[in-house]
Amino acid sequence: MEKTDKVYRILDLYARLQRGETISKREEAMRFGVNEKSIQRDIEDIRVFLQKAEAGGIQNDILYDYEERAYRLKLLDGKKFTNEEVLAITKILLESRAFTKPEMMRMLDKMLDCCVPPENRKLVDELVGNERCHYMELHHKKVFIGNMWEIGKAIHERRYIAVTYGKLKGKNPVVRKLKPLAIMFSEFYFYLAAHIENIDREKEFRVANDMYPTIYRIDRISELEVLDEKFELPYKDRFEEGEYRKRIQFMFGGKLQHIEFWYQGQSIESVLDKLPTAEIAREEDGRYLVRAETFGDGIDMWLRYQGECVELVKKF
Repeated sequence: MEKTDKVYRILDLYARLQRGETISKREEAMRFGVNEKSIQRDIEDIRVFLQKAEAGGIQNDILYDYEERAYRLKLLDGKKFTNEEVLAITKILLESRAFTKPEMMRMLDKMLDCCVPPENRKLVDELVGNERCHYMELHHKKVFIGNMWEIGKAIHERRYIAVTYGKLKGKNPVVRKLKPLAIMFSEFYFYLAAHIENIDREKEFRVANDMYPTIYRIDRISELEVLDEKFELPYKDRFEEGEYRKRIQFMFGGKLQHIEFWYQGQSIESVLDKLPTAEIAREEDGRYLVRAETFGDGIDMWLRYQGECVELVKKF
C-alpha cells in the first residue's frame, strides 16, 4: 500500500497518537508526500471519530501543543494512569521481585509507554532508574506467567488441573489432580489455593479432616494440564480468597486457629496491618493484648521474629 493512501495515512497517525507521539503537520506532509492541508483533514477525521466514540465511553480528544507546534492525544475522562500512579505501581512491581529480570523490564517499559506522557517519561525513568539497574530477580529464575494465566482460566471455567509440583528440600516432585480455587500473592511469590483430589488424607495430611485448601507456589509447578473435566461449586460454598487471605500468614496452609499474645513493640499499627483479623483486647502500660484468627503454622514464624516484643498467651 502506498504512503499516499488516505486510509493507511489516517490509521498510521491514529496509532502513533495512541502511543503518545506528537504529530507535526509539516513533518507528516513531507513524510507522506502530501500537503499540510491533507494532514489537517486527516486529524479532523480522527477527531470526528473520537467524538462519535464518546457514546461508547471513550472520551479522548486531539489537542494542539503550541510549544511543540504539534498535535497530541489527550485522555479527558481520567481513565489513564496519572504520573503519580504509574510511579507508585512501578515501585511496587520492582519491590515485589516476582518476575525474572527480562519479564520485569518488559512489563515496566510497556506500562511507561502506555501510561506516561512523553514529556514526563524521562522523569519517571530517572526516578526508578537505579532500582531497574540493580533489580535482583529471585533465585528460581522461572517464567511462570503463562501457567498462571492457564490456572486463572481453569478457575473461571471450574476445570480440574493436573500438575507436577516440586516440593522443598530436594523431595521428589509429586503429581496432583487439583480443584483450583484462587491465585494469591505474598512475599515475592504467586500461590495457588486448591483442593487435592484422590488423595489419602489420613496418610498425607497432618489434619485428616482439614477442609481448607492446600497452598502451592506457582513457580514450582513444572508441568500443568487443564483437564476437560469440570467440578461443581455451589455459590454458598464458593471460595472467598479475600477472607482467607486475612487469616493466612506466609502462605502456610493448615487449620483455622485463634491466637492471643501481648505486644510491646514500637508500632501496634504494623501488627494490625500484618494480621488483618487482629483486635486489641486490652492495653496496659504501653502493652497490647492482641487476639487474631489465622490459618496454619506461618504465624509461629512471625511471632518468633518479633523476639521480646511478643509474649504468646495461648493458641487454640
